[in-house]
Amino acid sequence: MFEPSVYEGRRRALVSLLAGRGAGSGLVAFTGNRESPMNYADNAYRFRQDSCFLYYFGIAEPDLAGTLDLATGRATLYANELTMDDLVWTGPRPCVDDYKALCAAYSAAPRTRYVVDLSASKEPILFVPPYRAETVLELSRALDLAPDRVAAAGSVPLIQAVVAQRELKEAREVAQIEEAVDTTIAMHRAVIAAAQPGVTEARLMAEAYRVAYAGGGMPSFPAIATTKGSVLHNHGYPGSLSAGGLFLLDAGAETAAGYAGDLTSTFPVSRTYTDRQKAIYQIVLDAGAAGASLMKPGTPFREAHLAAARTIAAGLKSLGIMHGDVDEAVAAGAHACFFPHGLGHQLGLDVHDMENLGEVWVGYDGEPKSTMFGLKSLRMAKPLKAGMVMTVEPGIYFIEGLIAAWKAEKRHASFIDYAEAGRWLDLGGVRNEEDWLVTADGARRLGGAFDKSVAAMEGYRA
Repeated sequence: MFEPSVYEGRRRALVSLLAGRGAGSGLVAFTGNRESPMNYADNAYRFRQDSCFLYYFGIAEPDLAGTLDLATGRATLYANELTMDDLVWTGPRPCVDDYKALCAAYSAAPRTRYVVDLSASKEPILFVPPYRAETVLELSRALDLAPDRVAAAGSVPLIQAVVAQRELKEAREVAQIEEAVDTTIAMHRAVIAAAQPGVTEARLMAEAYRVAYAGGGMPSFPAIATTKGSVLHNHGYPGSLSAGGLFLLDAGAETAAGYAGDLTSTFPVSRTYTDRQKAIYQIVLDAGAAGASLMKPGTPFREAHLAAARTIAAGLKSLGIMHGDVDEAVAAGAHACFFPHGLGHQLGLDVHDMENLGEVWVGYDGEPKSTMFGLKSLRMAKPLKAGMVMTVEPGIYFIEGLIAAWKAEKRHASFIDYAEAGRWLDLGGVRNEEDWLVTADGARRLGGAFDKSVAAMEGYRA
């Protein structure tokens, strides 16, 4: 974690932001995460603290909570003193006063007082929508609300204030993200080096995780490590690599402080791409470059997405898979048969940063999202600002079921040659992803050197 003054300053800024949104009084509730048992209480998944709690209090330990009094600006940390059993099983840990000092809280109270104090408050309770069942139940008791009404009671002014604060990364945060990206690059390079025909997907997933854990943190999300790149979120690892095929790795590392990296590589299992693989891979690279070239303060990220989409449509037209006017095809959404997701998302303490706060606020500033297939999956559309960290991850996929369904209903038949598209099904899918910091006059790619050109990727396989 950072020095205590960082968390005190962040909370002070939050008070100011909320006052500007008409919330000058009230109690902001920050519920830290608890351990999550896999199959019984003492056999838990690796602990991950709630990201909002991490941002405003910084302590990555279970069973903590905090409140922020908006009228006084004073924060209270809720934590339990260690018992003798704790000391026996976990060893010496900071005491409550130590934790209070680490986050510069004004006061501390036993964790059991958290619900009691929220229930007794005469002021409004502000919280962001919870995503864990135990947090829902705790807030349900504290607010005397039915569990199914808790999420909807989340504070919109608080969500807006948190988004405004967290989306602009401090220099210390950028350094953490860059560290995560560098470890992520090492993950990808290790997997590329270990890939051979006959090696299992599970073996390569394990290699990626080995590097992430060796970096001092952990994976930032469940890796996609697959020979079936046309399945966008393929989290199973049952297959083996075959000569002549492609392998897609979408994986990232998280630092000990909780900041994430997120990269995708698609490389040939054999020493070189086939001509068809090379053609699709180059279009994807060009699409990423087109999107990244538009990234600067004031430019809506939607425009970067559409630039990538037009590049993909033009590239597929050159191969005979699409035809007609490229701009008209993209406006109609025909390209989404092959590029059905958004260009990227914000990156920070979450790999999809602040996703639990709602895309309508994180990516759209309250404006409605498109309902068009493909465009509706764009997580971020609003104007970029200096200090934002974004992923840029275009892809081209030959999804058999999607192509068959659109062909049957003759959707966008004036733009798509379905017979030709069918001849590319065995290629699967290609995606490339990089992480970018928006700067005052443009954007820069984060992390050390990792050349993704065709020549470089084939060179890694030599």
